[in-house]
Amino acid sequence: MNPCLSCGACCAAFRVSFDESELQSEGGSVPDSLADPESGRTWRLRGTDYAQPRCIALMGEIGKQVGCGIYRERPNPCREFAPLAEIGVFSAACNRARARHGLPPLQVDAE
Repeated sequence: MNPCLSCGACCAAFRVSFDESELQSEGGSVPDSLADPESGRTWRLRGTDYAQPRCIALMGEIGKQVGCGIYRERPNPCREFAPLAEIGVFSAACNRARARHGLPPLQVDAE
C-alpha cells in the first residue's frame, strides 16, 4: 500500500504555489474556489499559507488515513512531489514534513 494514503504530512507542511494558468477559469484544472492570489500570476492552495499549514483539499487524519479532494485537479507542485512515492522512493522534503507531524522517516532517495 502506498504510504501516502496514510500520511498526508506534505499537504500540511508546505505552501503550494502555482501559476495562474492552472486555475479552471484559465483553462487549467485547479478549482478557483480553492485558490488565493499570491502575487502577479502566482496563486496558492487555500490553507497552505499559515504557520501551521493544511491544504483545504486534504481529507482525513494525518498519519492515519488521508486523501486529496482534488487529486485529479491538483496543481503541478503536488504532482511533482508525489511521483517517487509511487515507486517507494521518498525525498528529504517528505521526511521533513513527516517529522513536523511526529511521523517516522521513510527510506530516502539519495539526492
